[in-house]
Amino acid sequence: MLSTNATRNIIGIVGNLISFGLFLSPASTFVKIYKKKAVEQFSPIPYLTILVNCMVWVFYGLPIVKPNTILVTTINGVGVLIVSSYLIIFFYFSPKKMRIKVLNILVGELVFMTMVVTLVLRTLHTHQSRSLIVGIIAIIFGICMYASPLSVMKLVIKTKSVKYMPFWLSFTGFLNAICWTSYALIKIDIFLLIPNGLGAMLGLLQLLLYAFYYNQNAIEENENKEKNVEMVV
Repeated sequence: MLSTNATRNIIGIVGNLISFGLFLSPASTFVKIYKKKAVEQFSPIPYLTILVNCMVWVFYGLPIVKPNTILVTTINGVGVLIVSSYLIIFFYFSPKKMRIKVLNILVGELVFMTMVVTLVLRTLHTHQSRSLIVGIIAIIFGICMYASPLSVMKLVIKTKSVKYMPFWLSFTGFLNAICWTSYALIKIDIFLLIPNGLGAMLGLLQLLLYAFYYNQNAIEENENKEKNVEMVV
């Protein structure tokens, strides 16, 4: 029989692997952007929120803030590197107006993180107080990360197309939320539980929306093909 700590560590390792898949899932989108030399209607907001979310969780998982949570820091550190590379590509192929928007948000995120790290380390001197404050911030940005695709979901409903809603990002985001919710439940960590529990629900909603409009698009494409065949005949 596995101990509670061993079970939690195993789930944490699985969570790291799934999170790694989550960070890699948008790669195909950025390959398209690179090939077309344009970002089209793809939004940078999900990636900007993932970046700041990862930075906060890297800080939260450090031993000076929350002991015995290093698995949270390792994967989110990897996430910072991967998502930063995506944003570099997005920035390079964006029009000037979008570049300014992305740059302003990035600068704001870096200034914010610098302030958080400085204030927490200088004014709070116990693990409990540090993990409380950073945890609350992490909850806020965790919810923002999982809610960020809502803007894309609005576009899907408006255009009745899933073209700008990457399936693998939604799917791995859902699995990631489920895994880290389980991790948080073994030894109750409310700061991990709240954003990931909400993320699981939002992820399921995204997948249902994707399935609905994907099937609808497939039906419309088949109808168009049949009409074209009839016209040829």
